[in-house]
Amino acid sequence: MPAERDVLPYAAWPSPVSTSDVARSGLHLGFPTVLGEEVWWSEDRPAEGGRTTIVHRSADGTRCELLSAPWSARTRVHEYGGRSYAVVPDDDPAGEAGRSVVFANQSDQRLYLLAPGADPRPITPEPDVEAGLRYADPVVRDGQIWCVQERHHDGKVSRSIVSIPLHGGAEPRERAGGCDFYASPALSPDGEHLAYICWNHPRMPWNGTELRITRLADGHSWTVKGGSSESVLAPQWRDDRNLYLVSDWSGWWNLYRIGIYGTSSQALHPAEEEFAGPLWQLGGAPYAVLDDGRLAVLHGQGDLRLAVLDPDDGTLTDLDVPYGGWLPMLASDGRTLAGIGYGPAVPRSVVRVDPVTGRVEGLRRDVDELPDVAYLPVPRAVEVEGRFGRRVHAFVYPPSNPQAAGEGAPPYVVFVHGGPTGHSTTALDLEKAFFTSRGIGVIDVNYGGSTGYGRAYRDRLRGQWGVVDVEDSIAAAEWLAAEGLADPARIAIRGGSAGGWTVMAACAVSGTFAGGVSYYGVSALGPFAETTHDFESRYVEWLVGPSDPALYGSREPLGQVSGVSCPMLLLQGLADPVVPAAQSQAFADALAERGVPCTYLTFEGESHGFRRAETRSAALATEFAFYQQIFLT
Repeated sequence: MPAERDVLPYAAWPSPVSTSDVARSGLHLGFPTVLGEEVWWSEDRPAEGGRTTIVHRSADGTRCELLSAPWSARTRVHEYGGRSYAVVPDDDPAGEAGRSVVFANQSDQRLYLLAPGADPRPITPEPDVEAGLRYADPVVRDGQIWCVQERHHDGKVSRSIVSIPLHGGAEPRERAGGCDFYASPALSPDGEHLAYICWNHPRMPWNGTELRITRLADGHSWTVKGGSSESVLAPQWRDDRNLYLVSDWSGWWNLYRIGIYGTSSQALHPAEEEFAGPLWQLGGAPYAVLDDGRLAVLHGQGDLRLAVLDPDDGTLTDLDVPYGGWLPMLASDGRTLAGIGYGPAVPRSVVRVDPVTGRVEGLRRDVDELPDVAYLPVPRAVEVEGRFGRRVHAFVYPPSNPQAAGEGAPPYVVFVHGGPTGHSTTALDLEKAFFTSRGIGVIDVNYGGSTGYGRAYRDRLRGQWGVVDVEDSIAAAEWLAAEGLADPARIAIRGGSAGGWTVMAACAVSGTFAGGVSYYGVSALGPFAETTHDFESRYVEWLVGPSDPALYGSREPLGQVSGVSCPMLLLQGLADPVVPAAQSQAFADALAERGVPCTYLTFEGESHGFRRAETRSAALATEFAFYQQIFLT
């Protein structure tokens, strides 16, 4: 018989999951590389101020950190960054004994070469403006680094694809330019053509991109696929005259094969599923080409599953692996596959897979020690009916604690993801477990506009930011109450960045919530569009519309602040280039003028997304104290 549990007030259950456990977790493993028996990946270190290092696992299983402090391999291209390193192949004529690595250094954004047993040596020139030349998504081929370059000069930002001699000594050579944004440089097997993705303001990469080819001999370029209303991603060469790519032409990001002149386009496996995710960071890869001609792919709705696709007959076979979801960061040397897998009770892990035998080996987890599984919430996927009968996707995480139980319906927190063109998955999250193990349930909402459910679902947010996301979040809370899952008087809402916007707006237009928690949220559209970074500087035009004081005032939380009556907690990094601190400050000041209870907590040196363990621990402790105040009194 199960042990009898103590009946205790919700939000006051004893839990082994501490704020420091949560703060130290989340190594943000990413961007694996595999060559034979060797694997590399990037790894954030919250305990080291959020520093990013590169880890190498050798053929004998030895794991070695390649970069020691103060080096940090992080690129600031688009401010969200992405892949910041590349491994030099053994057969590269410019390579050295052992494996060298090229990486972008966080402090100055220059590219460095790290040879075995040596100190990092700069490859790219020192810019006139501090960190004014930035590099991302590097690929090393034939003694050259091919990558995206971002230039900051005289208050302007421009980008191109460049090639750089591996050992430096020459200025970067522009290979493709003229567009506002670039991604995914890929050199053809014969070295004659360069494939890449590009797009221009005001589009974002999930709105419309182009796959272009440049003939390197004469610089002539042409468009192969894509346009203003088609999102094309992740080109990879099949051979010298054909490519694979992902396109949402059908309404879903599916895989295609196409000739270099746009001929013979063929859908490889048409399905109402996504085979890729949004291009927030550069350098991801949602599929990999294997030596036997098959493709290792990710596919699904919401979470992405790992499978093998035969491009000749369209057969798709899921691999039997103990990871229910994968980040769109696959890598392969043609025989072995590496990726980042996860599950509801399995931490995000660097995983090596043999796609022929199905053998799986976990190499590194982003959480070293887990509490008893009984303290981990089990997610349940639900579809909530929103306004006008809209379908709203969400994951429900009930309170879970083997030692405690509560009476009546528990309190809940509605989690709102950022982006807003992003999505929540069922990946194990100790932050959620921190709350659910203390008697606070969580519903994680993939509101209209989220990725993972096709373009039509994504496009619900077009011109409707501050409406659809708010209505869907409120609908999730009302559904919890109607189903008897949550105490209607004890439902809070929290989110970061775009999620923070939704939190503030929802609290302004609805009395549904007992309190709101915003992490570095957007409160005013006009100042945001004027001060945010270039990548998102025109995003508001798609999300809301062209600048119009009346329209913006009717949508933005600051313009509706008079409707807020519940307590608020605002948390903000003071070095945030994406959502400047003035956004949270203005909302806090407006609440103070009206006498609405509000705590505004700032953190020196933190950017967009808290990276330091001490910051994350303090923020979580403050958030939990806020919930106890509104749920227990």
